[in-house]
Amino acid sequence: MKVTDYIKNSNKTIFSFEIIPPLKGKGIEDICEGIDPLMEFKPPFINVTYHREEYDYKKMGNGLLKKVSIRKRPGTVGICAALMNRYKVDAIPHIICGGFNKEDTESALIDLKFLGVDNILALRGDPMKNESSFVSVDGGNKFAIELIQQIDEMNNGQYLYEETKNSPSNFCIGAAGYPEKHFEAMNLASDLRHLKAKVDAGAEFIVTQLFYDNEKYFSFVKKCREIGITVPIIPGLKPITNQKHLTFIPKFFNTNFPEEFSNELEKCRTNEEIKKVGVEWSIGQSKELINAGVPVLHFYTMGKGLSVKEVASNVF
Repeated sequence: MKVTDYIKNSNKTIFSFEIIPPLKGKGIEDICEGIDPLMEFKPPFINVTYHREEYDYKKMGNGLLKKVSIRKRPGTVGICAALMNRYKVDAIPHIICGGFNKEDTESALIDLKFLGVDNILALRGDPMKNESSFVSVDGGNKFAIELIQQIDEMNNGQYLYEETKNSPSNFCIGAAGYPEKHFEAMNLASDLRHLKAKVDAGAEFIVTQLFYDNEKYFSFVKKCREIGITVPIIPGLKPITNQKHLTFIPKFFNTNFPEEFSNELEKCRTNEEIKKVGVEWSIGQSKELINAGVPVLHFYTMGKGLSVKEVASNVF
């Protein structure tokens, strides 16, 4: 079932969350440990992130190093199948541009079509750690809009290198939105124009980057509506739970903490105190967003579900 249909058919805010595949070699039990505590809130769909290749250097017999491409977190397609089978929910795989050419992308989409996956979140993806800016592989999509266009073409029965139309897919395509703008965008207005182009290309819903100031989200939605973006805009949330988050999240996700929130966090001396403040803030955010009538509350778990469960227990 499509995300847009779940939203249309619900008379209240929906609970959903995102997981990341475990490191290579880990099993399904490592995933379920973070998912099981959250299933009591009956999420109709669960997002699964996709990860591009990374490079490692292996020693060769002559003393030289060989550059080797590896995927440290493989398995998105298989995890989606496992979630749908085990939990009877829809899985939403993230499909990214980075590390894949268009043929790779089409093959993954065909597999997902056979599995009965109805929704895709289409993203450009992040640059590799050794790159100062994003670089696509030869023959790959350079931007999220190109990926959306490729998926939309499949939805219309047009596959790569096929002269005639074939059996169409029926993916509901999602795109990412940034209430505080994408870090590479010149300004928010420019970023919104790019987002409008993605919607015009076929995106049917938007999931936002995590944020801690609801006014940024409300302003973002208002600006989207003013330029003609009418699709559902799903807010993304992540409770702060430890000292590392205080610097990692602003740096990695390019989001700001409101002054009131940061003042409370600075008073904390232990991770337990930070978690208490972070969960309370997330509960307050969630209640305000639900009262405002958001279609879905989407939580970034990063593989750990207990803090999200604490929030959800207080708002759902």
